[in-house]
Amino acid sequence: MSKQTQTARKTVKDIAAAKGATPLVCLTAYDAPTAALLDAHADLLLVGDSVGMVVHGLASTVGVTMEMMILHGQAVMRGSKQAFVVVDMPFGSYETNADQAFLNAARIMKETGCQAVKIESGAYAAHQIAHLVERGVPVMGHVGLRPQAINVDGGFRAKGRTLDERSRVMAEAKAAEEAGAFAIVIEGVAEDLAAEITAAVSCPTIGIGASNACDGQILVTPDMLGLFDWTPKFVRRYADLNTAISQAVAAYAADVRARSFPAKAETYSLRKPEA
Repeated sequence: MSKQTQTARKTVKDIAAAKGATPLVCLTAYDAPTAALLDAHADLLLVGDSVGMVVHGLASTVGVTMEMMILHGQAVMRGSKQAFVVVDMPFGSYETNADQAFLNAARIMKETGCQAVKIESGAYAAHQIAHLVERGVPVMGHVGLRPQAINVDGGFRAKGRTLDERSRVMAEAKAAEEAGAFAIVIEGVAEDLAAEITAAVSCPTIGIGASNACDGQILVTPDMLGLFDWTPKFVRRYADLNTAISQAVAAYAADVRARSFPAKAETYSLRKPEA
């Protein structure tokens, strides 16, 4: 048998080694061209269930399906070469029991080729995480603001601003770590709580609306690139693609209506017969 040559991707060990070291650069990705652009700069690409909102126009992540996550996961794997790729498990795909979680996680990994899955780590989730890890599925946890719980919380609301919430979020993070999560996303919590969690767990933490004391940071890429009129408080816009795209489309529309596009440079002409 011939030995297949594979592009070296970052591994779970590479991500784990970032604890207390150079912060991990993480971004969301949902398609091959964007994944290719991000790949050279990102340590980790998350195919987030945020795809439901930023690509499919859903009001929340609750309506995202397994088929959607697998389709976008396949695209990101095609577009990336070196980044560690994690795919979100959608709402309803892991909560019922550990066997359900494993079967769906195994399907995601087999059909996309991704390196890990992510689940929102409520108090119930430690058993699922341990069950998956024992069976060869690397799991990233997610504590704090959990978008899949929006209907319980009544909206997207920061966590850890009361003593009860602080204790609950810390307990969820510790449970995820002890169950075997290789990293934990901390979303939308008080800055000092994110720092405390990062100091308390042995695995890397990845902040989003948390603290720069985390072992890495992640943003939803379309938010960071300024594709939308509104973005959450914790987003820093590094570009204004909303304006750039609108201006480009307006210029194209004007040229079409003026019949100045296509011009001679953009059209084909009859070839002259060969002598």
